Amino acid sequence: MKANVWMGRNRLEIQDVPDPQILNARDAIVRVTSTAICGSDLHLVDGYIPTVKKGDVLGHEFMGEVVEVGSGVRDLHVGDRVVVPFPIACGACFACEEGLYSVCENSNPNAGIAEKLMGHAPAGIFGYSHMLGGFPGGQAEYVRVPFADVGPIKVEDDLPDEKVLFLSDIFPTGFMGAEMCDIKPGQTIAIWGAGPVGQFAAASAFLLGADRVIVIDRFPYRLRRVQRTGAEVLNYEEVNVLDALRDMTGGRGPDACIDAVGMEAHHPTPAIYAYDRTKQAARLETERPYVLREAIMACRNGGVVSVIGVYGGFVDKFPMGTVMNRSLTIRTGQCHVQRYTEPLLQRIRGGEIDPSFVISHRMPLSEAPHAFELFKNKQDECNKVVLTP
Repeated sequence: MKANVWMGRNRLEIQDVPDPQILNARDAIVRVTSTAICGSDLHLVDGYIPTVKKGDVLGHEFMGEVVEVGSGVRDLHVGDRVVVPFPIACGACFACEEGLYSVCENSNPNAGIAEKLMGHAPAGIFGYSHMLGGFPGGQAEYVRVPFADVGPIKVEDDLPDEKVLFLSDIFPTGFMGAEMCDIKPGQTIAIWGAGPVGQFAAASAFLLGADRVIVIDRFPYRLRRVQRTGAEVLNYEEVNVLDALRDMTGGRGPDACIDAVGMEAHHPTPAIYAYDRTKQAARLETERPYVLREAIMACRNGGVVSVIGVYGGFVDKFPMGTVMNRSLTIRTGQCHVQRYTEPLLQRIRGGEIDPSFVISHRMPLSEAPHAFELFKNKQDECNKVVLTP
């Protein structure tokens, strides 16, 4: 089959790779009908996530048709149309029973690698390094889906792929980011990052009752797109974000702040950007945590900092004194997608939101390397790419 594979830093190729096969009784094989490029895929392409190997198939946002099931799969059948969550979860361990699907204790066969870096291992993830299981991803014609009786959600044919595809990751991720803020009526939420996850976080904050949402970014086309959700915007290359947020909130600061950027953040001050960029390039730190630092400094006393941007290792100059002395709460995690798919599907069906608003480009899978270039370099106002095999 054809698949988009990692061949080294900033090198992707469409190659012929072996067709997936049923390996365990709870596996299913899905023929991919739509897949997407996620911002966190860029961390792999840029070489900042360890244990990625040449020939690995990328992609963790995908959906399609079930074409084969293992003998232990009872609730999926050949011909079912499904959206597949990006974290792989067994459904039976302590974490899964607590609804913490992205830290499933049984789905990561390479848990020992992750434990050396993180202390304990998170779940396996499609197409996201061998530290997280080494599972071939969804930017391919077919995918093997482990624990298929737990993750995939069946979708009827009345909803097109583009309305439900993002239940695989970025819609639940944005929603969880907003949910972790414990939003109350009248509150103001600030979000760093106007990419697709930030756009879903903004829309979700309004769904959960926020009075105001302020989104910070530097690309005008992304700021224009997030304004469609009702959000106010700040261009951090034009204003001092901390001063602007104080002015907009009567000096108090936002009630909660969401980091929807993660490890490859940008900073408008050349010297500050160069400090972390140099350390990251030299592998002396794995992150550029400008957004995380600024969100902590901006948040009101006693507020919440919700972190849904991906981080992979260690940050420098972390303002822990601010967190402790100002009674801030930090909440974070890879999204527990399986917890959200059904309720968010009902919101889509009810007309509360149409997730396809984030899509800017539609391209064939054969053009995935070019699509990554457009997305990474913000060319042609590229916001979100959907690929079709």
